[in-house]
Amino acid sequence: MTESLTTGSATLASFLATLTDGSVTVLDLTTPLSSETPALVLPDPFVNLIDFSLEEVSAYNEPGPFWRHNNIHTGEHIGTHLDAPIHWISGRDGHDVSQIPVERLIGPAAVIDLTDKVATDPDYLLSVADVEDWEAANGTLPAGAWLLLRTGWETRGGSQAEFLNVDDTGSHTPGVSVECAEWLATQRPITGLGVETVGVDAGMAGGFEPAFPVHYHFLGNDKYGVTSLRNLGRLPATGAVIVVAPLPIVGGTGSPARVLALVENAPSA
Repeated sequence: MTESLTTGSATLASFLATLTDGSVTVLDLTTPLSSETPALVLPDPFVNLIDFSLEEVSAYNEPGPFWRHNNIHTGEHIGTHLDAPIHWISGRDGHDVSQIPVERLIGPAAVIDLTDKVATDPDYLLSVADVEDWEAANGTLPAGAWLLLRTGWETRGGSQAEFLNVDDTGSHTPGVSVECAEWLATQRPITGLGVETVGVDAGMAGGFEPAFPVHYHFLGNDKYGVTSLRNLGRLPATGAVIVVAPLPIVGGTGSPARVLALVENAPSA
């Protein structure tokens, strides 16, 4: 027992040392959460979540002379957030956000760069061939990985209109094809999908069969989704570790989350 504890302690001490000696960088992949954060807008007759807002309760004044605190008002799926299985009808018998095993919230990051394709086609859909091409260069997607789609969409995050990219035909944002969503959910042992857009599905995915296939296949197969990520361009294709930290809301279908990445730095010359 003593040897086991010593080994564990040394392992953690070695890891902590990498955070202070500069050999590992911690990157924040989270969109700051405020009333200005772009949020999904569903068409009629569907009902939307409330946007994020703060309600002041006290600010070093009569309601609370020595402190400042606020009430938070927000929907579960606002800003950078995690989708739990029970968010979708296909996963209705699965875990709520408080029940997700914590070890599945940490895993290797696999980054696929679609920025060039999305630049010429905002409706671009990740295909099985795209993933297979990536695997030919980087190896098969590992167990427990988070597949992160870099599309360049984060550059639109300062404007709700640009981020949602809606015209008379609908919302035009990139995503995953129906075939690829099912294939990833059933043929690859990944934990989840992370995207820079407002939702894990493409803007036009409501018209797919099934509708919103990433939600349908991933959440129905005990996989998760994370949205509105930033700084994916600072991650390597492989080698980084992602940490997803949602609130453990009992009965929650999702939660705003802080998402971090640990990236090993190249040794200095």
